[in-house]
Parts: sequence; C-alpha cells; structure tokens
Amino acid sequence: MSHDGHTIEGASGSIRISGDALAGLVATAAELVDGTRVRRPRRGLDVTVKDGHVHVTVEVAARYGAVLPELGAAVQRSVTETLRVATELEVDGVDVAIEELDR
Repeated sequence: MSHDGHTIEGASGSIRISGDALAGLVATAAELVDGTRVRRPRRGLDVTVKDGHVHVTVEVAARYGAVLPELGAAVQRSVTETLRVATELEVDGVDVAIEELDR
C-alpha cells in the first residue's frame, strides 16, 4: 500500500508531513476505538493525498462481540477528526475493511 506525504507552503518556508507520519496518525486514531486493531499497518493501510485532500483505506481486526457497523463508523470518525485537526487536510473518505475478529 502507499502512503503519500503532504507539504504545506507558508511565508516562512514549508512543512513536510511524511507519508509514514500520516499512516501513523491513521493507525493510532483507528486503534483509539475500543475493540479495534490495525491488522497490518505496512500493507493494510493506504493514505492518498492530492491537492490538500486525503483518502484513507485501513484494514482492521475487531474484537469478537463488537457491533461491526458501529465499530467501523467509529473508526471513520476517529481517523477523520484526527487528520483534520493534526494536518488541516480535507478528508474525502475513510474506507474501513473489517478483515478479522480477535477473541
């Protein structure tokens, strides 16, 4: 999977946020949702940035017994809010794939 970076140009110079840093934000935000684990952060997470907009795809494992649609929606909210606040990127979408159950 790919992890695009993001550069913010300003009067004093530029600020570069690497693709790995963005992926780290996504993984941490997803795992803040109780009962969620990012399965394979290096392969199961995609961050695409273009013209100040970001789209994310993340594969997660969910704790057995979780209400899966609610868990997925909570991951979407957490990732969206984290990226908006931390990077000022416009979040076009967060696709969550629940690929496995943890017991």
